[in-house]
Amino acid sequence: MNFTGIIIGVSAFLCIGIFHPIVIKSEYYFGTRCWWVFLLVSLVCITCSLFTEAIIGSTILGVVAFSSLWSIHELFKQKKRVEKGWFPKNPKRKEK
Repeated sequence: MNFTGIIIGVSAFLCIGIFHPIVIKSEYYFGTRCWWVFLLVSLVCITCSLFTEAIIGSTILGVVAFSSLWSIHELFKQKKRVEKGWFPKNPKRKEK
């Protein structure tokens, strides 16, 4: 039996599930100013994925990398959701 597909599928599911609240909390506390952190994480994971010989490890790093890239997009969409009132706005954070 080959569990590679199951392991990668579960990992992708968990990665997406973990990044969702990270995006919400990041926007709440930092606004969209932290987008570069997601980009940095993406670039590091892409680089590590290229040099990882294990198929599962390389694939999971790729999933994390592109989930982080997608999080940049979601961070700006989250800002719009907050402006619409769908999510709470941080009263302590000053806007520019």
